[in-house]
Amino acid sequence: MRRARRSLAAALLTAALLAGCADAGGLDGDLVDDWAALAAPGPFVPPAGVCQVADFADVVPLATFEPVDCGVPHRVETTHVGTFPAAVTAPPAVDSPSMRAAFADCDTRTSTYVGDEWRAGRLRLGVALPSKVGWAAGARWYRCDLTEVDTVERAARTVLRTGSLRDALKAATAPLRLGCQNARTGPELGVQTVTPADCAKAHNAEFVGVWKAPETPYPTKPADWAPLYAGCRSVLARYAGLPVDDYLKFRTDLVVRPPGAARWKAGDRGVRCYLWLSDRTVTRSLKGAGPTVLPIR
Repeated sequence: MRRARRSLAAALLTAALLAGCADAGGLDGDLVDDWAALAAPGPFVPPAGVCQVADFADVVPLATFEPVDCGVPHRVETTHVGTFPAAVTAPPAVDSPSMRAAFADCDTRTSTYVGDEWRAGRLRLGVALPSKVGWAAGARWYRCDLTEVDTVERAARTVLRTGSLRDALKAATAPLRLGCQNARTGPELGVQTVTPADCAKAHNAEFVGVWKAPETPYPTKPADWAPLYAGCRSVLARYAGLPVDDYLKFRTDLVVRPPGAARWKAGDRGVRCYLWLSDRTVTRSLKGAGPTVLPIR
């Protein structure tokens, strides 16, 4: 009888254990089949939103990728990383459709990143590509790299800065914004340089905005510049509150600053436009000034 009771207890225990295994709280008891599969190994892709101490380079070997927190002094900040179509199997030429599309993407993304048209500040945008070794390994990315510069004129130098450029132009009073300027002429025709000025002090120029030029050859002859001046006049009129008519050119002069020929070739069509008072100075901003402040001369 005692042996029978022991056998019954053992049978009940075994049944309970089996029932427990069958009811695992929603688990199926298989310890491996629900793990996500490991991602297939692929080429290195740099992240966005990080900074680099080194100067901008248009080719980025993996060995030179040394990101730092943007709170550390640095020269370059990556605003976006995009991907070329799979059909692009080698580094594209600077004026190729693929490269121009990459610049257009970086152009838009970077303006969103800084909170306004990036050319409205002392900023320079470049597109960096993988090295040949990276392309051979399957890398298809392009990197949108932004730097602060000491001037947007020729011979600009990169600024070693601290802090991210994210939303750097969002505020109307952002320190990096282009505003009132002093235009200086020289022995050559027209304005030679424009330098930042305090709007409350005597100055003779002011940044009024950016005009995007169409797909035209880089201006080299006087006739080539006519569309750029016409485009910048429309930008000036909106900024200063002036009518767009035949008299606009008699109210104020213009300084027109397209990107360099190499950047133009790569797809940069952003032309910086400046109001220029060639015959006087003012001690205020001329934004919204209207015809009374800028009469026909």
